[in-house]
Formats: sequence, structure tokens, C-alpha cells
Amino acid sequence: MFTGLIEEIGRVEKIRESGKGISMRIGCRKVLEDLNLKDSISIDGVCLTVVGINDDHFNVDVVEETITRSNIKIYTAGHKVNLERALLLSQRLGGHLVQGHVDGTAPIKSQEMIENGTILTVEIPDDLNEFIVEKGSISLDGISLTVASLTDGELSVALIPHTLKSTTIGEKSIGDLINVEVDILAKYARKMLSGMKEENGMSLEQLGEMGF
Repeated sequence: MFTGLIEEIGRVEKIRESGKGISMRIGCRKVLEDLNLKDSISIDGVCLTVVGINDDHFNVDVVEETITRSNIKIYTAGHKVNLERALLLSQRLGGHLVQGHVDGTAPIKSQEMIENGTILTVEIPDDLNEFIVEKGSISLDGISLTVASLTDGELSVALIPHTLKSTTIGEKSIGDLINVEVDILAKYARKMLSGMKEENGMSLEQLGEMGF
């Protein structure tokens, strides 16, 4: 489990095919401080298992399903990535609960500079729309963000200068694919509501508009 608060920007140093998957070497410094073999680590919001550690890098294996579902399929040597170690129970939960189980990818549609940062708009896959609400939480490339506005098929987030500087999202361009993970609480709520029938004139659509 993660918080979506990025600890360090790492760099893909090497990619090697491994069966239908790949092995990656990620260059970094800070996250190595107490990283151990078999630990979970978030790479651009994708939860992966550490299979090797050295003084200035760690290694992970990525299976075919993860490659298909995430933007890892576009990685090349030199690609910068957001890194976060797994949450300790003694830590403050500054972001939101992020599993590292990416739901899909979304292209960046626009970037609008504002006085204190940037408004980033992305196109959201149709099957994820129902799990997103304005002022709710969303994970984009592993970054915990608040949905500033939501229209059919698009959402916008406000990026403050610190986020732009301390993550890779400030280096993205229009059309780039980013990983999306919706709030796990929204998934559970939707599953519970899906078994309900309309009662007292209240529909699932009305409940959704009310934020449930």
C-alpha cells in the first residue's frame, strides 16, 4: 500500500526481455536507504517487487499483464520514473490509499499554466468514469492528486510548483500516456451499489450524483 507522495525521481537504466515480460534496473538513491529484497515499491504508480539491490539501483521483474495495462510498455533506457516505498503503519497518510494496481492509462489532453502551477487535463477511459468524482482522490503516475473538475471523459487536476518539481509529471507533454488508479473506496462503493434495486424512486445515477 502507498500514499501517492513521491519520494524520489529515478531513472530506468536497463531493460531486458524476460519471457513474455521484462526485467528493469532502476537507478536511484533515497529509496534504497531501507529497501530490502521482496519489498514492494511503486514505479509510476505500479506496485512491483524488488528482486535485486545494489548501491545505486534496484531491479524488478514486470509480467506481461502489467506491461499491457500500464505505460511501462513505452519505457526505454533513460526514462524518468516516480518512486515511492511501501507505506509503514507508523507513517502519516498524507495522500490517499494507493494500491499500485493500475486501472489503465490516459493521454494528457492539455496543460494550462496558472499563477501558482499548472492545470493538467487527461482523457479518462470510459470504464473508469463512474469511479471518479470532483474533489475526490486520483492517482496519476503514482501521484496522489485531487480531482479539480470532471466532465464526460476528462478530468483536470491542479499541480502546485512542488509537485511539478519533485515528480516527473512536470516533464510530460500533450499526448503522453500516464498511469491511472482510481480510489479503491470508490470501487467498493460501486460494487455494493450495483446489487441494489431502485427503491423509493432513488436510482444508482442519482446516488452517483450525490457522491455515493
